[in-house]
Amino acid sequence: MKLLTFVENGEFRLGVVTPTGVVDVAAATALLPSVGNVPTDVHAVIEGGNDAVGALAKLVEAAASDASVSSRVTRVEDELTYGPCVTHPNKIICVGLNYRKHAEETNAPIPKYPILFNKFNNTLTGKGHDVPLPRVSNEVDYEAELVIVIGKEAKYVDKAEALDYVFGYCNVNDLSARDLQMRTAQWLLGKSCDKFSPLGPYLVTADEVGDPNALDIRCIVNGEVRQSSNTSDMIFHCDEIVSYISQHMTLVPGDIILTGTPEGVVLGLPPEQRVYLQPGDVVTIEIEKLGSLTNRMVAE
Repeated sequence: MKLLTFVENGEFRLGVVTPTGVVDVAAATALLPSVGNVPTDVHAVIEGGNDAVGALAKLVEAAASDASVSSRVTRVEDELTYGPCVTHPNKIICVGLNYRKHAEETNAPIPKYPILFNKFNNTLTGKGHDVPLPRVSNEVDYEAELVIVIGKEAKYVDKAEALDYVFGYCNVNDLSARDLQMRTAQWLLGKSCDKFSPLGPYLVTADEVGDPNALDIRCIVNGEVRQSSNTSDMIFHCDEIVSYISQHMTLVPGDIILTGTPEGVVLGLPPEQRVYLQPGDVVTIEIEKLGSLTNRMVAE
């Protein structure tokens, strides 16, 4: 199932993507009370797991079978204002230098353990929103990344079982102000500027994605492909990442894990060839099965 969040009257609303449009879940539940208890918030769906997804499936089926209801609750996706597909994660955990070729292009040693850092909710935004390039930086870089969305509380999870704790996956652009990132040994400052984590457009359930380490991943800037790889190039695969993090902290439903970026970032170029993002640049992140995430950079 593909879920999205859209903004209406200043509030986030949950949508289910179907071949005929996006079903507004709150509107459908109001017209179809006989369907029963259906979650109307993305975090309630994540926490509810398979039962919640099953309830949504029944709601979508009931709406589709009644033409009068369907016409009132189905929205044209291109007319929606997207929100981040996960709106309020408890934790945003990031893995650095997790693609072998990316580590090589930046002349960094291959990590022996996952390099972890964090971002905050101020960095979240959705598809189609402008991203301000902070006036305190001249070196903002793009990073196409696969996101793991945790679906069940996880602590001391074995690698063999780790993906059972995943609700689904989505795209993110892990924007990075390199001059701020490299100012100190801690990367946080360069990673946590406002709207530096466009997320979406869809949250796709794990069953629909299949193997998360066999997905094509691309970043396109102004129509030019800058990154083109596959998640199979990860140094630490998704099951290893979830297991490793769970050894050190409890993961809870709705936590998101940014799994690293492949080669092709501006930082990987020789210094004299680096041209960082400028106002007006349009950046698109595409991952197989997860849709396309586009944002325009603007001056702050």
